[in-house]
Amino acid sequence: MNPLLQKANEEWIQGRNHSAIETFNEVLKNFSSGVEAEEALFRLGEIHHFSLNNSTQALIYFQEVMQMNRAGEFSYPAQKYIAEIAEFGLKDYDQAIIEYQNLINNYKSENENGNHQYRIASIYYKKQNYEQALVELNILLENYPRSSWAEETKFKIIEILYALGRCPEAREQYRHFSLEYSDSRFKEDMDFVVASCLEEEGHLQDAYNRFKALEGRYIYPAILKMKLVGIEKRMKKQH
Repeated sequence: MNPLLQKANEEWIQGRNHSAIETFNEVLKNFSSGVEAEEALFRLGEIHHFSLNNSTQALIYFQEVMQMNRAGEFSYPAQKYIAEIAEFGLKDYDQAIIEYQNLINNYKSENENGNHQYRIASIYYKKQNYEQALVELNILLENYPRSSWAEETKFKIIEILYALGRCPEAREQYRHFSLEYSDSRFKEDMDFVVASCLEEEGHLQDAYNRFKALEGRYIYPAILKMKLVGIEKRMKKQH
């Protein structure tokens, strides 16, 4: 490694951010392109992003890395930071979708691409565009079936189907899910969704029994209690 680059990295590791910035800028004066310049720009981006909490400036450095060499060793992590800053820092969701799509299109890593696809689906969910979120989740399962996100994706699909009022489909997916993941960490949440479906469809006793079975297991006991009391009142009115 170039001694000046090494010194700059050591300064940053020691927490001397401003000294590190000066030294990385020295590297850029000596190298206008090449791997040294790429690393210096990338590290300047990281310092501004993580240590100085200046995501806007960090974004400029990461974009410069991309402009300098899209095939270089720092291009993938730079592009990843660009996507994450757009989503979490700037909350520019439309731009974040474009940046995650760039990651999928330009870097062929199946597990990582599954992650990026999940982020795209999550952004549509945040935007309350549930139909498109559903499309993106199904793309994830189709293109990256072995993704570490597969189980959570299938749970999210059931949750969205319920939100869209498509309860018969939600229950059908739930049956498949229960067979595939018998001890899923999402089991209680899914049972709650299915019980809510039954309640909306007017199957009050079945819904009540399912909600009742969740007592002591569901993460939001107050909401569960509210559901049970609500159904009890509805059932009393029917008698």
